[in-house]
Amino acid sequence: MPIAIWALSIGAFAICTSEFVIMGLLQEVAKDLNVTIPQSGFLVTGYALGVVLGAPFLTPFLVGLKRKAVLIGLMLLFTVGNVACALAPDYNTMLLARVFTALAQAAFFGLGAVVVTRLVEPDKQASAIAAMFLGATLANILGAPFGTYIGQEIGWRNTFYIIAVLGVVSAISIAKLLPHIETEAPTNLKQEFAALVQPGMIRALLITIFGFGGTFTAFTYISPILTDITGMSLDYVPAMLLLFGVGMAVGNPIGARLTNNSVVFGMRSTLLILMTMLIALYFVMGSNVGMVVVTFLFGAAMFATIPSLQTYVLSEAGKAPILASAFNIAAFNLGNAGGAWLGGEVINSGLSLQLLPLVAAAVTGLGLLLAFSVRSKKQDAQLATA
Repeated sequence: MPIAIWALSIGAFAICTSEFVIMGLLQEVAKDLNVTIPQSGFLVTGYALGVVLGAPFLTPFLVGLKRKAVLIGLMLLFTVGNVACALAPDYNTMLLARVFTALAQAAFFGLGAVVVTRLVEPDKQASAIAAMFLGATLANILGAPFGTYIGQEIGWRNTFYIIAVLGVVSAISIAKLLPHIETEAPTNLKQEFAALVQPGMIRALLITIFGFGGTFTAFTYISPILTDITGMSLDYVPAMLLLFGVGMAVGNPIGARLTNNSVVFGMRSTLLILMTMLIALYFVMGSNVGMVVVTFLFGAAMFATIPSLQTYVLSEAGKAPILASAFNIAAFNLGNAGGAWLGGEVINSGLSLQLLPLVAAAVTGLGLLLAFSVRSKKQDAQLATA
């Protein structure tokens, strides 16, 4: 792969580390900013909503600008946002900083995926995209766990300073290594937006929102679950996040293989597995060994859903593949935001943390029901023959 792709991969690593590290630092942030755990959990929701806003409102205005300049600018915006997080004197400032930081994510991944395909031959484009997104995978395996460890040892604010430094490194790397890419402004943007409101596309996005959203109803509060319910020491939380990240890396290619033969089968099977793992999480929360095993499987099930959900959305996109991709990123994050919010509401209502996995399983179950309302191409062919 051209070295310029790895410059973008650094950016992907930094962005996804910033997104996910907060879940391992909820207790530290809550204590320092004098808020409750559910309020601290809303920082996950706020970030996700920032991505949701950035996809439709920022991306369309950037796609006609010079690719290299836009990518550098997005990383600088991301860097400023993380410095603001590190300096935040109170909860409201922290929340605004998280939303501001998140605005860069959808546009960076959307435009970055287009750029890397221009750097290689057509038969290597999928590998180029995978190389860029390797940064996102490594963020879950290494970035979030080590960011959590750093935050616990020397203060959560230092974690965000380090992430900001990574943003600067990515911006400099892009400036030095990425060649100038010819910019092609999108055509028929109004027609593309119209394609996104078709019933098939709306259903596809709802499957992503609910199917994936159940994950964050439970995962957002994984740190207090491990310490308050399972009884683990806070020192073990980074290791459990690392285990979860390894599971994600394993689950992604498995989900891709399940999707290769049939997108609908892959979507149904991976969502069913994810729902099963969430139910299993409820039953093993009192066991250290059980939590170790299920946390790994939970991570694998979570990322196994992504290939089928992405592929199905694109299959319904029609003439709007670029915006469909951006809106699917928004849908994932809307699910994240809704899940984190719902988990906080469950806790605020006085119910036990232990019930979160069951609530999460119910949310994913809604996505699974929608997935079973989708007919596969094979079924359509049989109906046409009949």
